Amino acid sequence: MENKKLLAGLLVETQAKIFGYLKQLDEGNYTMDQLREMLQFVQKTLCCKNPETKMLEDTEMAIYLRRKLNRPIRVCGMVRNVGEAGGGPFLAYNADGTISPQILESTQIDVADPEKKAMFEQGTHFNPVDLVIATKDYKGQRFNLKQFVDPQTGFISSKSKDGKPLKALELPGLWNGAMSDWNTIFVEVPLATFNPVKTVNDLFREQHQS
Repeated sequence: MENKKLLAGLLVETQAKIFGYLKQLDEGNYTMDQLREMLQFVQKTLCCKNPETKMLEDTEMAIYLRRKLNRPIRVCGMVRNVGEAGGGPFLAYNADGTISPQILESTQIDVADPEKKAMFEQGTHFNPVDLVIATKDYKGQRFNLKQFVDPQTGFISSKSKDGKPLKALELPGLWNGAMSDWNTIFVEVPLATFNPVKTVNDLFREQHQS
């Protein structure tokens, strides 16, 4: 429970910072130094980078920052990768050339490319154990979450039915493609918070015995 409270506290702190910036931008009450501060926040705290920001004038920079900041927020509790099946957190290139934190599943990786396969296998952390989210803007209006989905992140996964192998076309997953354009912060949480049940045999683990 303490870890969940810490994640929630980080979300509230981050949201307050973003709301303050958005209010400044909407009121036009900012200096170029303050725009640079906002850009540093986007780049270092939200880990979103765009190589073209160096060429933006102040008005263009303000428009860019508002677009990046005015989004749903999620704080994701991640555990160390101990070999469980699944994906993990990475910095990924987007279609527009920008870089942002994304949660990638193994089925999204081109394993035929040795370099990409190695990068995925060397990932240090595992899919989110806990998500704490904020879905309203600074004026209290709910975001239309469909606007923050990347439809290109659907993928084909291998399944089986009645002993026969099948391939399934899956829509963007809840915490990867469906949240692709959310502002994201990854936080490491203790491994003890992770008690997966992906097969029947997982129920025999010590954590699930009462």
